[in-house]
Amino acid sequence: MQKRWTVRPPDGELQSLFEKELNISHLTAQLLINRGLRCSSEAFSFLSPSLKNLHDPFKMKGMDKAAARIATAIREREKITIYGDYDVDGTTATALLYLFLKEVSVFGEKETVSYYIPERLKQGYGLNNQSLKQLADSGTKLVITTDCGITNYEEIVFANSIGLDVIITDHHEPTAQLPPAYAILNPKQRDCTFPFKELAGVGVAFNLIIALRAKLLGCGVFGEGETKPNLKKYTDIVALGTIADMVPLIDENRILVKYGLDELTLGRRAGIRALKEVSRLTSDSSSQGIVKAGSVGFQLAPRINAAGRLDSAGKGVRLLITDDEKEAMDIARELDRGNIERQRLERDILSEAVEIIQDSQFKIQEKKAIVLAREGWHPGVIGIVASRLIDRYHRPTVVISLKDGAGKGSARGINKFHILDALKECEGFLEKYGGHKMAAGLTISGKNIQPFEAAFYNLASKNLNVEDLMPEVTLDSYVSLAELNEKIIQEMELLAPFGLANPEPLFGAKDTNIVQSKVVGNNHLKLKIRQEMKDWRVEEEGGRQLPSPSNLKPLTSWDGIAYGKGDIHPLQGNNFDIAFIPYIDEWNGARNLRLKVKEINKA
Repeated sequence: MQKRWTVRPPDGELQSLFEKELNISHLTAQLLINRGLRCSSEAFSFLSPSLKNLHDPFKMKGMDKAAARIATAIREREKITIYGDYDVDGTTATALLYLFLKEVSVFGEKETVSYYIPERLKQGYGLNNQSLKQLADSGTKLVITTDCGITNYEEIVFANSIGLDVIITDHHEPTAQLPPAYAILNPKQRDCTFPFKELAGVGVAFNLIIALRAKLLGCGVFGEGETKPNLKKYTDIVALGTIADMVPLIDENRILVKYGLDELTLGRRAGIRALKEVSRLTSDSSSQGIVKAGSVGFQLAPRINAAGRLDSAGKGVRLLITDDEKEAMDIARELDRGNIERQRLERDILSEAVEIIQDSQFKIQEKKAIVLAREGWHPGVIGIVASRLIDRYHRPTVVISLKDGAGKGSARGINKFHILDALKECEGFLEKYGGHKMAAGLTISGKNIQPFEAAFYNLASKNLNVEDLMPEVTLDSYVSLAELNEKIIQEMELLAPFGLANPEPLFGAKDTNIVQSKVVGNNHLKLKIRQEMKDWRVEEEGGRQLPSPSNLKPLTSWDGIAYGKGDIHPLQGNNFDIAFIPYIDEWNGARNLRLKVKEINKA
């Protein structure tokens, strides 16, 4: 697939200021500018995230009312049930609230706090009346939702009618008519003064426990001299859900994930230790047990997510709250087996989907979107399949699983196409939908799929041009390979954790010579790369003067790895432009500078 290469515009004046005031390299200064930082104090806070810089949770609309109601329930020993979504964000938020409420509640003969996770395949997303009735019959007086509820107007009306108070904690886009809940915590709701709008559901829940701790302190729940709950220990759970939900890793998310990764590395919880073991993080010599954002996204979170996709998400919650080492390991192994099955289903469905798209009758080149529906596709993995199709075809994609005339769908967008807004335009064909800009879910009657498909294709055709369908490779800067060194790469690590809105630094190098290529592992391309130096004294790249030849070697040679690009082997010759991420490879005590090559273009 052809891709557009762009480079972020330089700001020489601000770059020089950052270099001087923060004592960093010109490349690191440019990276900070590229991430939207415009003053030294902001840049310093970005490089040194602190829990002290978290926002005041009471600025979130409804927070004072929510915290007061929960405090009353704790004092009067009312039964509280946490009602969570079945994905990683929902299950981590549920575990977080359960553990905190368990810590601050005084249980008598029976616990006053429980949790409930609906089954994806039987009950679907969000609140449902049958489950609410069961909770009320079991003695529940207060329901706290996590990562769901903002679109459940009718269900909240029903809950009120049977004597349940409901506090919604959610981060999805609110509907025009908000549910009549006792309190709603969602930074995206109108008139909410909380300054950061991109929290994950577990981030909203974490703000709730900060506020609740303050409220409980104020009303004397904690005795004099009694140890107050240390909330830092919960950031491991927050990091799991935040990274898994792919919210921007900036502002408050960045702070919570930074501390949470440290907690995950320490592995204080039985469930986290077991999850790391089955994910091979403890035995992987290259990771040395250190948990990074990528470890969460590709190893830890998928195993928790597999439970919600194929089985019962309650297992993920139980893993995070148990103190029993054996139980934790049993659950972790079960989740690992579930993840293997999830991967198999995903491969099978993706293969079928690609076969449909590649068929000449589908006419993919004439379409600016993809809508696929088939009987028997597992609804628990179609969201992942939709994401994989975006990677291949870079078109807004809806994948629908059909059963007995009813469809459950997952939709994924691209940068120039707001998927939730698109579904709103097509809502006349849908029974239910919700989500955000890049991802959404829907339910649809089988008889409406054809008209929905036509409307969706028409919408994409009107709003997207050919250039929008071409993926963009956005470089932080063009560099000379000889500029790179260990100090600069260590500086770049200060920008971690990397993720949405804070990607790993991506550089470009022009006119390189690929000396050798070799296919290794699972279709990866191992490269030997050289770059001949030019007279940088008179040539500028990216608007800045590069070092003169006296500071550079006349020829530099690098080892690179291009993951998943074995298909373009053999590759050899001059005039290749490469997009790459530099990193330090540690193996058998040796430290070597390497390149992760993401894109290769013949100049």
